[in-house]
Amino acid sequence: MHVVATAGHVDHGKSTLVRALTGMEPDRLEEERRRGLTIELGYAWTTLPSGARLAFVDVPGHERFLATMLAGVGPAPAALLVVAADEGWMPQSEEHLVALEALGLRHLLLAVTRSDLADPGPATVQALERLAAGGLADVEAVAVSGRTGAGLADLTAALDRLVARLPAPDPSAPVRLWVDRAFTVRGSGTVVTGTLPAGRVAVGDELSLDGVPVRIRGLQSLKEEVESVTGVARVAANVRGSFTRGTALIDPAGWTMTDLVDVRLSPAAPSLEETALPAEVTAHIGSAAVGCQVRPLDGKVVRLRLARRLPLHVGDVLVLRDPGRPRDRLRVLAGATVLDLRPPPLGGRGSARERAAWLADAPGAASLLRTHRFLTTAQLAAMGVTPPGAPVAGEWHADPELWAGMPDRLALAVEGYGARHPLDPGMPLEAARQALYLPDRALVQALISPPLAVADGRVVIGAPTLPAPVAAAVSRLRAELTESPFRAPEADRLAALGLGSKEIAAAVRAGALFRVCDGVVLLPGADRQAASVLAELPQPFTVSQARQALGTTRRVAVPLLEHLDRLRLTVREGEGLRRCAPASP
Repeated sequence: MHVVATAGHVDHGKSTLVRALTGMEPDRLEEERRRGLTIELGYAWTTLPSGARLAFVDVPGHERFLATMLAGVGPAPAALLVVAADEGWMPQSEEHLVALEALGLRHLLLAVTRSDLADPGPATVQALERLAAGGLADVEAVAVSGRTGAGLADLTAALDRLVARLPAPDPSAPVRLWVDRAFTVRGSGTVVTGTLPAGRVAVGDELSLDGVPVRIRGLQSLKEEVESVTGVARVAANVRGSFTRGTALIDPAGWTMTDLVDVRLSPAAPSLEETALPAEVTAHIGSAAVGCQVRPLDGKVVRLRLARRLPLHVGDVLVLRDPGRPRDRLRVLAGATVLDLRPPPLGGRGSARERAAWLADAPGAASLLRTHRFLTTAQLAAMGVTPPGAPVAGEWHADPELWAGMPDRLALAVEGYGARHPLDPGMPLEAARQALYLPDRALVQALISPPLAVADGRVVIGAPTLPAPVAAAVSRLRAELTESPFRAPEADRLAALGLGSKEIAAAVRAGALFRVCDGVVLLPGADRQAASVLAELPQPFTVSQARQALGTTRRVAVPLLEHLDRLRLTVREGEGLRRCAPASP
């Protein structure tokens, strides 16, 4: 399916054209039909000659309903711009096109309507010149009359060509369905509708709507019951709760909920290039319209404080509108591309300009890591960006330049700690984490390399040297544990390998072995490796299930789980049950 929104001046025949193309009435309200004026969003659909199904979102053209128009075109991937042959380019033609330009919508088709009332040539030339001035020189134009039907076949063919050029949506993309209509059906409950631009929604899915967990109880697309639907599509979802236009049905793990963003402006008209934004504007995205406060950073980079949290990605485009601006002037002021969804606080004088300089690069993972230093794979995904290569530790990604200097900073921190605490055997891992302002101890572990080592949970300079027989015994044990990393040898096997209590203690101090408890030794890092294995189990799990997953005995599983409890990698839940703790933020 494809979705196209209409745009254009009031009374230029948008609804008449949709009615002629689909045989359906897009004006849903009695008042609309009585006045011949579209007030609300209308919906209709048809099948094109190619067999593709095309849904229209018909928007009002009157200046009083600009916010409603933006709610209709916001999620749509393409637009049908309508200009009347007998009136030509009009104020709302301009404002609607400015809105489309601010959104970055590049897939347009021009329909010059009422060609039975006037020669469509002058209006066509006028509209194409304006489109070309905005960088849309390749827009196709079709003259048509919704009243007589002249040109409808040409328009239908042009629509087929338009939708054939649209980029294919990603069916695996995280769901974000902006609600443009919500109503109650007796016996079913709440139904929300919207345009799904990408991703997949299915009956039974657990999603979030306006921050409230909801389950999809039923789905329709173009009034047909379906079990699932993939974008682009018009969707009606049956859910529990009370919701309104401007909320969003989302996959909560796929989006960052935020009310503070740094953005780069794209002024909506040349006359606005040097005009500062007012202190308060309305930001539009999808079907949402949210008041926000503007703080300039430098030039075209500003910080927006939104009146409520929205699910956003880096690269999303907000349309900024001044609702208090006189109607004889453009109220759409700018497009605003989101650069950062978790901007840091601004300090004293000069911090705003410094922050703007940091945002000079194109939005993406590199820019975000430069600001935030460390982000997990999940955090980057929720921001809508692709991780830049493999993590440096666990799920953590780091700013490359910062990470390259971390080993030297850790060595200096360990040296300083030793000078201040000469009797301590080394710097505790937690102290090292805090000294380097790292979000997770795993990052400290990842920085350890000679001459640094870890012994008994402390970072030391220069690992203790093991006698050759002990090192050889440890090597033999390592070979056995490589095959079964959690099957700790019994005491007699350790003795046979040449590892008595003294040898084990020396190997543990050297960081060559990890002692779970007396008589149970594994390789270093086995505890976190075990936590990763247990995280794949259905949660919560029993000791027996953990033992089987780890391929070990109860003698090893019980103390290993107690060790993971102390590290807060697992949490007890009820009698005999545990679950893996969520990853650190």
